[in-house]
Amino acid sequence: MVANISFPRFLKLGPGAVESLGDVLTDLNVHRPLLVTDAFMVSNGSAERLLKIIAGAGKEGALFSGTVPDPTTESLHAGLDAAAAHDADAVIGFGGGSPMDTAKALAVLSKQGGEMRDYKAPRQYTGPALPIIAIPTTAGSGSEATQFTIITDVTSDEKMLCPGLSFLPIASIVDSELTASMPPRLTADTGVDALTHAIEAYVSKKANPISDGLALSAMRTIGRFLLRAYRDGSDTEAREAMMHASTQAGMAFSNASVCLVHGMSRPIGAHFHVAHGLSNAMLLPAVTAFSIPGARDRYAECARQLGAAERTDSDDIASARLIEFIDTLCADVEVPRPSTYGIDEPKWDSLIPLMAEQALASGSPGNNPVVPTADEIADLYRTVF
Repeated sequence: MVANISFPRFLKLGPGAVESLGDVLTDLNVHRPLLVTDAFMVSNGSAERLLKIIAGAGKEGALFSGTVPDPTTESLHAGLDAAAAHDADAVIGFGGGSPMDTAKALAVLSKQGGEMRDYKAPRQYTGPALPIIAIPTTAGSGSEATQFTIITDVTSDEKMLCPGLSFLPIASIVDSELTASMPPRLTADTGVDALTHAIEAYVSKKANPISDGLALSAMRTIGRFLLRAYRDGSDTEAREAMMHASTQAGMAFSNASVCLVHGMSRPIGAHFHVAHGLSNAMLLPAVTAFSIPGARDRYAECARQLGAAERTDSDDIASARLIEFIDTLCADVEVPRPSTYGIDEPKWDSLIPLMAEQALASGSPGNNPVVPTADEIADLYRTVF
């Protein structure tokens, strides 16, 4: 199998890196960037800080702060209007996964047109797009390093995976200081999201030596630092380490793809408006247990990298300890089940056939070590509830 490896053209990494935004714009010959973010980043002054950096570099920036959690085809309309009104020559995605996903979608639609559903998997879009600069403020989605965006189609409640090199940021700025204000719940959800990215990239049928190295490194870091960051948000070493791990995991799954957890997670987010990282965390223990027989050696290595098993442990023992580790981690960071989160059981049960169909249609389950049937996915949805 030939592996296709793609990364951002360059990445600025480290505390205070966001101050280099002006240099990045100059290096890319960008003059009229649209800053794509959300109301929270405006309210805390972060958006204004970036606009001042942009202006200080002699560029004419504009602000679009209308992104929403789990962006939809409908929520893109105002952003497209803003990009057109500003005659933007680049987009800057600033925030968590949702602003970055929105920026990626605007970059493609502003240049190529059409509807977002035109770009969903299995299509791989590599055509014209505005340059994308990604600046994450959470340590989880890894979107700053991936060739994917996820947009919900309001007509079908389908969370569409839209892949292709045109969605890959040309530059990323990864500054751990931007995560300092993340509350414990968000730290946990995004941290488990990064862990899911690393595990799924490593066990994916599309894994390769480059993605393996990134995924394993991310797991080692997450095993050491996630709980520290969750328990003490002022732990700057843990914050920086989790930011690095998130970007590594993003690079890993961008080049190896994700698997069953993500395939099942997207419908939960679309139908019940559960944050992506949290729905991944709800699914991770059960889906991992289901999948281990297909790649026991790889799951065993995950356990060793996370510190859950010893080098001398057999694959059987190590893979079993991986499940124990994930269960304990989810308990420590208080991941709820769908039932305790407040999701209505009759509604959940009624949507299981559709969610199973949507999960399979995303293509991600086909990368899983054990490729499930629709009935097996339905059983897993019942198990996790």
